[in-house]
Amino acid sequence: MKTLIRSDFNFPGQTTVYKGKVRDVYSIGDDLMVMVASDRISAFDHILPKGIPFKGEVLTGIASHFLRATADIVPNWLLATPDPVVSVGLRCNPYPVEMVIRGYLAGHAWREYKAGKRILCGVAMPDGMKENDRFPQPIITPATKATEGHDMDISRENIIAQGIVDEAEYVQMENYTRKLFQRGTEMAAEKGLILVDTKYEFGNRDGKVILIDEIHTPDSSRYFIAEGYAERQTKGEVQRQLSKEFVREWLMDNGFQGKDGQQMPVMPDAFVETVSARYIELYEKVTGLKFVGTVSSDIEDRIIANVERFLSAQKG
Repeated sequence: MKTLIRSDFNFPGQTTVYKGKVRDVYSIGDDLMVMVASDRISAFDHILPKGIPFKGEVLTGIASHFLRATADIVPNWLLATPDPVVSVGLRCNPYPVEMVIRGYLAGHAWREYKAGKRILCGVAMPDGMKENDRFPQPIITPATKATEGHDMDISRENIIAQGIVDEAEYVQMENYTRKLFQRGTEMAAEKGLILVDTKYEFGNRDGKVILIDEIHTPDSSRYFIAEGYAERQTKGEVQRQLSKEFVREWLMDNGFQGKDGQQMPVMPDAFVETVSARYIELYEKVTGLKFVGTVSSDIEDRIIANVERFLSAQKG
């Protein structure tokens, strides 16, 4: 299966290009951004060598689904999805922090907790919790958004004290984060899922805080299967989950956590197919829609044609 590993487009009116771990963002003029979701997959802030079939399409579909479903809570950047892996939206000035919100003790929070820490990003975590236990209330644990290397945990107090984000704007981002997480939790519950944790990114446009990037996708979120959750917790069993945490676990089992001196293991084709199937499963579960993948002999030509058609229509 052909995958989109890299993009090097030159769209009409293009001014700048930003290459992210998974997405490539092309600025068009002063006002628009074209975001191309590749099939790359990253973990521990490293890009894995093989692409995941349909991953970019899954991410684009889930993100657009939830951006439209939350537009009544916070204005967002999205205007259209002219191609299965392309989102076009309004250009914003991004805030250099990720708003991570956690409803359960899992992933990074659990690893810190297991190491003996009870304060994460300035937020207290209760004693006596087990992995995957629910927090009494969701906690916000921000991270600085690094242009290279690892994102770093940071407290609300330090973000404001260092002038990274103005206090009034940060408070608004916190409020939006809690409301978005509540909506995402409700939508997940309707589909038999638990939204465990996620992250949101915001930008500023004309003095307003705008939701940008993706939301509630398997790259930015963790989901548990709700059925049997309580029983599995009581028995100390592993939770059934839909996220890319299983990719991180596979890497750890193969001796890689992104640390200096560690070598990235090569994913067997069978494991790549498993990852693709998990992404598709999550798409269908969280959206309630059947996934029909788009197979193209030349993905790049298709993207160019669809984006140029959209941009031409915008001018007309």
